[in-house]
Amino acid sequence: MTSLGRAAVSGALVTIAAQGTKIGIQLASVVVLSRLLSPHDYGLLAIVLVVIGFGEIFRDFGLTSASVQAPSLSRGQRDNLFWINLAIGIVLGTLMFGVAWPLSTVMGEPDLLPIAQVLAVTFVLNGATTQYRAQLLRGLKFTAIAFVEVIAAALALAVAIIAALAGAGYWALVLQQVATATLLLIGAFSVGRWVPRLYSRLHSVAGIVRFGWKLVATNLLSYAGSQIDTVLVAARLGTVPLGSYNRAYQLVMTPVAQVRSPISSVAIPVLSRVQEDARRFDAFIVSGQLALGYGLGIPLLLVAGLADPLAQILLGPQWGATVPLIRLFALATLLTTLAFVGYWVYVSRGLGSQLFMYSMVSLVIRVSCIGVGSFFGLIGIAVGVVAAPALAWPISIYWLSRITPVPAARLYAGAVRVLCAASVAGSTAWAVGSLVGGSWGALGAGVGAGLLATTLLLVLPVYRRDARSLWGFVTLLVRRRT
Repeated sequence: MTSLGRAAVSGALVTIAAQGTKIGIQLASVVVLSRLLSPHDYGLLAIVLVVIGFGEIFRDFGLTSASVQAPSLSRGQRDNLFWINLAIGIVLGTLMFGVAWPLSTVMGEPDLLPIAQVLAVTFVLNGATTQYRAQLLRGLKFTAIAFVEVIAAALALAVAIIAALAGAGYWALVLQQVATATLLLIGAFSVGRWVPRLYSRLHSVAGIVRFGWKLVATNLLSYAGSQIDTVLVAARLGTVPLGSYNRAYQLVMTPVAQVRSPISSVAIPVLSRVQEDARRFDAFIVSGQLALGYGLGIPLLLVAGLADPLAQILLGPQWGATVPLIRLFALATLLTTLAFVGYWVYVSRGLGSQLFMYSMVSLVIRVSCIGVGSFFGLIGIAVGVVAAPALAWPISIYWLSRITPVPAARLYAGAVRVLCAASVAGSTAWAVGSLVGGSWGALGAGVGAGLLATTLLLVLPVYRRDARSLWGFVTLLVRRRT
């Protein structure tokens, strides 16, 4: 194995371990804080985080991916990018502080004013962190990144729990956000081992900024599409339904995002370096889709099948409204995951303009589906969230195949196999779990039956081939042989 291959394998192994730990922390946050705080508390934070998420796209300005993707990057360019990100963070923090007043007035929630003003500081903290993290990614320092992120998440959760136990209410969630941003900056600075020098025009970053701007436009479209459901729930139904919607979302989609995003941090630098080797590039893409599909798809549809006992165990009886939302979000997340490798191809091959164009199409599909669903209430919006990726992911692979070489047929076939296997797992888990009394009993019996039914699919040659391929990949991760 080449040194790049060893770095990819090591990075993937560390990423998987770190994300497993972070998912555990996220689940602990859901289980503990959902019992200490109300849907209204979560609804308030969700409204502010929509605005902050929009600003975060500008704060990053696409410069993380642009820095990683750049063929070469001098020390002077790195310093200049640091100051650009920090300056953007300061400007956005100031704007957020001012936006807090109209946001509070429009939503009719006075508590939004102090929440938004305090969280404005996260723009500055994240702006200072951006290039430290980008340089760690560029240097394939995945272990350092994983260590910092896990420690930050654990300590921030501890802060939130202590505050919630003290009766702080929604301020516990605000403190968790601020603590996370602060700890990530401290950690990235500690392991980054560089101090930025003053900005200098001698080191041009125009090309990097242009590429980053293309990603900003694309990410804005993607974010607008991803948040249209939250906006509609808040505007039409209020903070309490939004709190239930947010809890279901956090329980299903956030842990998956915590897996997919860092894996992209491993995949994109590696793909960028092997993009001229078509055989290796295609093999990585196909293997990546199967690993994400089986690794996430089967658990996701087990969650869908067992949403009722899971909600009782993890959230408590006061969160019964989340059950149908959990089922729908699990299916939507699986469909989104099947198309996720396409993003790797766009970024690693520098196809920023083409990604923007496809994102416009994807946004129209999502907004249309959710807009129609909104006429049917909370569940209608969630159904729209499912319908959008069901329509978009087949289009995404076809679109990509028209502009750059990708193994489209193999990707389609792999996705169908994943969907079939995951559906067998989820439907079996639901059927068996429905027959067993008690939340814990239903969960245990359902998971066992679902996994057994999926294992029986190995009688089919096509699934045995996938299993051998995935087993070889796992063995490679564990042994890391040359």
